[in-house]
Amino acid sequence: MWIKICGMNSEAAVAAALQAGTQALGFVFTSSPRRVTLAQAVQLAAPARGRALCVAVTQHPEASVLVEILNFFKPDILQTDWSDLIDLDLPAELKALPVQRSGAMLVSPLPSRLLYEGPISGAGVTADWTSARILAHQTQLVLAGGLNASNVATAIAAVHPFGVDVSSGVESAPGKKSVRKIFEFVSAARAAL
Repeated sequence: MWIKICGMNSEAAVAAALQAGTQALGFVFTSSPRRVTLAQAVQLAAPARGRALCVAVTQHPEASVLVEILNFFKPDILQTDWSDLIDLDLPAELKALPVQRSGAMLVSPLPSRLLYEGPISGAGVTADWTSARILAHQTQLVLAGGLNASNVATAIAAVHPFGVDVSSGVESAPGKKSVRKIFEFVSAARAAL
């Protein structure tokens, strides 16, 4: 199970995610209580380089902002809306993780990997698991939206995703990651296999 912890904004959260063995860490560069500056992201991501994929999480990024993210943060993956990716000129070696939200018009053709989440990013709203299950048969689907340690096993059983992504579900308050909840989430996701 591919596991991503999103909204990394503290050294403790990064250390916990790495110790738990997650495959990817998300650093948010868009309006959110989890938003980090480029300098913060570079510093926080340093221990993760070579151990987990560092994901730059954006939404409708301006070209100048994106250039700064690519040049200074140097992400392994760019996560943004599918519609954004159509118009962006990205380096060939940069992987993209297009976002598809529940209830939105489905992208076509489907990319090889897709993040499927609730209707609003970072709001803790559960995605439509029935639609997600259908998509999971057609692409490597990373399920997000409203996941936490108590429901991730049920979500995995219902959807059969390639991976799961969590942010608010491992927080003690908006934007405040809980080390204990990170470990509980990863453990529950792995136990579901």
